[in-house]
Parts: sequence; C-alpha cells; structure tokens
Amino acid sequence: MPSSQDSSSTYADAGVDIDKANDFVKAIKKIAARTPRTGVLGEIGGFGGLFSLNTAEYKNPVLVSSTDGVGTKLKIAFMMNKHDTVGIDLVAMCVNDVIVQGAKPLFFLDYLSMGSLNVGVAEKIVEGIAEGCRQAQCSLIAGETAEMPDIYNENEYDLAGFTVGVVDNDKIVDGSEIRGGHKLVGLSSSGLHSNGYSLVRKICFKDLKLKIDSHVPELGKTLGEELLTPTRIYTEIVKRLIKDLPIHGLAHITGGGIVENLLRVIPTACNLVLYRNSWEVPPIFKFLRDAGRISEEEMMRTFNNGIGMIAIVPENTAQELIERTSGMNEKAWIIGEVIRRSKSDKTRFQWAPQ
Repeated sequence: MPSSQDSSSTYADAGVDIDKANDFVKAIKKIAARTPRTGVLGEIGGFGGLFSLNTAEYKNPVLVSSTDGVGTKLKIAFMMNKHDTVGIDLVAMCVNDVIVQGAKPLFFLDYLSMGSLNVGVAEKIVEGIAEGCRQAQCSLIAGETAEMPDIYNENEYDLAGFTVGVVDNDKIVDGSEIRGGHKLVGLSSSGLHSNGYSLVRKICFKDLKLKIDSHVPELGKTLGEELLTPTRIYTEIVKRLIKDLPIHGLAHITGGGIVENLLRVIPTACNLVLYRNSWEVPPIFKFLRDAGRISEEEMMRTFNNGIGMIAIVPENTAQELIERTSGMNEKAWIIGEVIRRSKSDKTRFQWAPQ
C-alpha cells in the first residue's frame, strides 16, 4: 500500500497534459481567425461551434454534410516530418463531397488525436486545415484535440473532419437530368490526392525499397514531395461553372476511382463510355502502374489517374465548360459520354476510342 508521504498521481503523469492542451486552444483561436465567413458566431473554445444560417438567401435551404479522413497518407507526413499540408487534404476530402451536390461549404470541424500532444506539430496541422478552409471558402469553427496515450505510436496521430454546406432545394445537383448523349468532362487532379496510399506505400517502400527522400527521375522530384502533394479543392471552379452552365451531375473521384464514383451519380437507365487516351495522366500513376505491375482495371478502381472531379453535361455544353476552366488556369478534357442502357448489357462501363 502506498504511504501518505507518496506524491499523488496526476493526469499528466498518465500522459495527458491539460495545461498544454489549453495553451494549444489559444493558438488554434488565432489560426481559425484566418478563416472568417459571414454567419460564424463566437470563437473556438466553447462546447460547440455556432453558425447562423441566413435563410433569406434561399427559398428552401437544404444542408449537405460530409465527413472523412486523410487515411494512410498520414504515414508519408510522419516519414517526412512535414505536417502543414495534410490539413488541406482533410478539408478537401470533405468539401469536395459537398460541392458535387451544388452546395456551398459553410463551416468545418476537425478531430485531431495524438498519443501525446506535440504543440508544434499540432499547430502545423491546424494551419493546413485553415489553409484548406480558405481555399474551400468556409470557416473553421470548432474541433476536438485528444491525447490518447498507448493508442498511437510516438509522433503519430490521426485526423478526421466534418463539413456542412447549403444549397437551395431546386438547385441540388442530383443526376436526375442526366440522359444518354451527355458528355463527361474531367477536371485535372493534383496527383494521388488521398486515395490508394496503402498500395502506394507497399510498392514504393516494401517492393522497390525506396526511401522517402529518394529522387525519382520519372517524377522530377523526391518521392516524398510527390506523395505529399495536397488534394485539390474544387470549390471555386465548381461555383463558377455551376452558376452559368447546365451541369446535371458531378462526381468527386475518390476511393473506387473514376467508374465507381460516376456510377454513384448517373441514373440506372444509363451506362458509361470512357475515351481512351483522352486526358493527361500524371507521371506518378504511370510510375506506380509499371513498378507495381498493376492491371488497368485495378488502376481504375484504386486511383483517380489524373481526374479529380467529373462534370456531366449536355453535349452542347461540354466545349464551353472546357473553355471556362481554361480561363481559370485549370485543365479539363472530354473523357467520355453517357449512353442508354440496354437490357442485354452485362456491364455498365466500356472503353472506346476517342
């Protein structure tokens, strides 16, 4: 039995430092202040984030929400000891799922969990989240930082995020107007985004025995620099396009690749045709395909292959959409079309020459 002279135990002795966490909250308040948006009430530090929705702007406002994480791309951040971009990935994976339904992102919340709070690393992460919110035109209004000793390895952490957007009911992009003859216009990705990293790490580090700082001639940069490239956020480009053009469907190309994410959008009475060699495939995908001897089917199911977002539009709109994106210094291509589905069709997807 411990004697009365023994010192008492504290939460900090167990690995959770409340004082350090309180100091971190003060730092977050300053970072979050860089993401202002009309409707935000109060500041970070309360029990919940407050946002006042101006319903006068909408006839029948509908809230659209999404939650996601960064996945094993975090392992690359750990290996490089670089933590200021994964927050952009976190925001992107959430807001890109909201904007495909025509919604404008309003606010964002994050969840950061570490074994022991490293304030320097945590601030870098939140700075990345704030930058993602700036690009997405939404506000960081709340979050949670947890210390969980014995759950995570030293200097490792996990991230999750949640966002809410708003769209008028009669402006929801739901795919209901998609018909045979519609064109698929692909918007370029910035690279791998945040999908397929378990396979990427297997190929690069287990099979090829590469290091995170290995220079890869095919990529023109180090492996780590390529793999940590942030996910593109499409808020601004989609907002501009959807304002003036009849966009009947949008698909965020994440896990499952181009085909599976498109099939989530098009009506069951329709099938897909993709045009071979119709878009630029960034070198990282060719490198992984060859190094891992990955089949075409597996590549298409695992990675975005250079297409991060797809707009489904009437045929007479496709070229104008490409011209509009070019004016925004974005790359886009007509990569396929929607066709009517026949009862005899055994699959919902096929390749065709352009």
